[in-house]
Amino acid sequence: QVTLVESGGGLVQAGGSLRLSCAASGRTFSGYGMGWFRQAPGKEREFVAGILLSGGTTYYPDSEKGRFTISRDNAKNTVYLQMNSLKPEDTAVYYCAARRFWAPTKAAEVEHWGQGTQVTVSS
Repeated sequence: QVTLVESGGGLVQAGGSLRLSCAASGRTFSGYGMGWFRQAPGKEREFVAGILLSGGTTYYPDSEKGRFTISRDNAKNTVYLQMNSLKPEDTAVYYCAARRFWAPTKAAEVEHWGQGTQVTVSS
């Protein structure tokens, strides 16, 4: 089992930037593809970004438009989400996610979830 703990959420003005971190337990982090999902009030949990275990390939939904970047540091057992040009519609709880070998791009594929960190973007 993998335990994921998110951090870095908070309040930011529209147009600002924020970097989220997800720390994984144990030494098996490098064996998992990682991802970020978010869930706004009244909405389904949606895919934000994914990355393969090697870190060499990343995935984003079409709606990202280049504003978000996922990365990982396997030596630190940590995955990051750099968010730039934030908009009020980015407000949500952001969840770290893990899937063995492959990057999760759908919620149903996720094997391990973090507890989430709140991101609020003011207009």
